[in-house]
Amino acid sequence: MKYCLSVLVLALALAAPATSAHDYSQGAVTVDHPWSRPTPPGTPVGVGYMSISNTGGNDIVLVGARTPRADRVSIHKSSMQEGVMRMTPVKGGLAIPAGETVELKPYSYHLMLEKLKSPLQEGEVIPLTLSFEGAEDMEVELNITQPRPRSLSRMP
Repeated sequence: MKYCLSVLVLALALAAPATSAHDYSQGAVTVDHPWSRPTPPGTPVGVGYMSISNTGGNDIVLVGARTPRADRVSIHKSSMQEGVMRMTPVKGGLAIPAGETVELKPYSYHLMLEKLKSPLQEGEVIPLTLSFEGAEDMEVELNITQPRPRSLSRMP
């Protein structure tokens, strides 16, 4: 009996679709693994990371986002300039060309959640609405989790 149950569970797992609760699709837009890191008490800002794919034939632009957990959400880019990491707002939105994927990730493009109403705590899931030009608004959830360790392959 135990063997039959194990085989049944394995068969169901293999037959399940290859998507996870972290993937969202709507029309030609797919958002993969939206997440944020926990914030210490008193920290007024948080971040949002994810991959956004445009499988359609026309370019789209991420023009903004909103969440009930922050007064404002803006798009930023971090980059190294003259040996100093700088963060600048992205004016006009973030283009996602047709057939391409854009990564929002640490040290690159990201969402800045400004004036947090309370700290983001590990294990929490918070709603986030992404606003696009050329595509419908999309509801996703940011999973609050510790970041993955950076790859050791970057070490000299």
